[in-house]
Amino acid sequence: MDAKIFSGRSFNPSGTSLLALLAVGLSLGTILFDLQAGVFPAVGISMTLPLWFCALVTALLGYRAVPFLQALKAGQFIREDGPQAHLQKAGTPTMGGVFFVPVGVVAALVWSGLAVGIQGLFPVLAVSIVTLAYGAIGWVDDWQVIRRRSNKGISPRMKLILQIGVGVLFSMWLVWNQPATITTIALPFGLAIPLGLLFWPLAVFVLVAESNATNLTDGVDGLAAGTGAIALLGLGAIVAPVSPSLMIFCACMSGSYLGFLVHNRNKARVFMGDTGSMALGGALTAVGLLTNNLWALFILSGIFFVESLSVMAQVGYYKATKGPDGIGKRLFKMAPIHHHLELSGWSETQVVAAFYLINGILALLCLVLR
Repeated sequence: MDAKIFSGRSFNPSGTSLLALLAVGLSLGTILFDLQAGVFPAVGISMTLPLWFCALVTALLGYRAVPFLQALKAGQFIREDGPQAHLQKAGTPTMGGVFFVPVGVVAALVWSGLAVGIQGLFPVLAVSIVTLAYGAIGWVDDWQVIRRRSNKGISPRMKLILQIGVGVLFSMWLVWNQPATITTIALPFGLAIPLGLLFWPLAVFVLVAESNATNLTDGVDGLAAGTGAIALLGLGAIVAPVSPSLMIFCACMSGSYLGFLVHNRNKARVFMGDTGSMALGGALTAVGLLTNNLWALFILSGIFFVESLSVMAQVGYYKATKGPDGIGKRLFKMAPIHHHLELSGWSETQVVAAFYLINGILALLCLVLR
């Protein structure tokens, strides 16, 4: 993709302007949604107030947490074969998920308990545990990276085992607590696919794949946090009619990722690390599975899906074209695809702006199709 697409000086937004546009866009979206649902945006079971509350708390907490992470010397290691502009990011603290993920989870538990009652609290408790579990796997990986002072955390095999383990446990909880109809995947226009027992391996696969996809997307300042905030809010709007408590969970988590952007926008003062990116995938998938909205999850995760696909295509093409010297050809200049765009001349903020726009369109598409 050629840099000339964004070559005009008029389109090279700053990280601050992107944050402002995203905050305004998400706020307008929730206000319109609440008004359409007949709910005043600043009371009880709304999307707007949890979004704003968690965004504000996370943003304020970051002014304490980021210096603390800097004092811990929890700096990120940067790949030397990546975009050269990223080398100056070396030492920027990572593991930012440790302060903003708990904000969203705790606020969601308290808010949904007060607004919906104990009955509505159990689904939120279940998805919160999945979110924290995937965040914990990411934290272990981040910690190993920092401790070893290299770009390698826990082994891919161990990470996969842990991800599958959480997926299996959550699936077992679904078997025990949800009706048998959950194995029939609902689609738009009244269509459905009865999967029977095949649903359960699919559920585990989606959990693992989504958490890895959001992890791969976290490679440019503000990219994963912003696209994650959009996807969570879109999913919250989709599930609102059937589960107000999970709508509140999505709004709270979306607000936390939005508030984190105050510190993660270009030029980032902190990265979310695997702690935040894997928690994002766990939260989205757990809500999608529990509410039988895998179709919406697939569309809302379009950016994450393309990022993963670019890595698989890069690896597959390299292996397929490997010659006698053991060296293959590259399909992209670098994968995931956001790095390819950077090496093609796009600025970080241009990549982020384009991906925000695409994710916003995908969220609107979901709302039209629901």
